[in-house]
Amino acid sequence: MPTHGSLSKAGKVRGQTPKIQAQEKTKPNPKFRSRRNYEKRVVLQRKAGQNWM
Repeated sequence: MPTHGSLSKAGKVRGQTPKIQAQEKTKPNPKFRSRRNYEKRVVLQRKAGQNWM
């Protein structure tokens, strides 16, 4: 059974890609998060869970 490529080429593109620094991830402050949850539950009347419609 033939293979899809030689192992000598493995990781070629990732190795050539320049490394960039990761950006800081910022979470929303608790007041904004609570407001967003309120809008979802009360204003949009979404139910809990994955199927929220």
